[in-house]
Amino acid sequence: MVDSTSRIRQERDAIDALDAHIIELLTQRARVSSGIQKLRTDAGGPRTVFTREMEILARYRDGLGECGTQIAMSVLKLCRGAGTLQPAAAQSGGAAS
Repeated sequence: MVDSTSRIRQERDAIDALDAHIIELLTQRARVSSGIQKLRTDAGGPRTVFTREMEILARYRDGLGECGTQIAMSVLKLCRGAGTLQPAAAQSGGAAS
């Protein structure tokens, strides 16, 4: 049992590291998306291009199956408001509990 407990801890540490990496990648994606939105609106275009979003939805669905669509929707929502992207603790004015 001790060996499996140790292995579970290692695997959870690996998941935690992956989650941290995913969060960093999403933060980077949001910054890039914000820059694109600014360029587009500064040129008089729309902030969002729905044909592009449909391509992204399809890519996530193709790569992850049906749940990929929900993940893509969350990513798109996150990146549409990239100017306000902050850790939860900063949004609530304190540490997350």
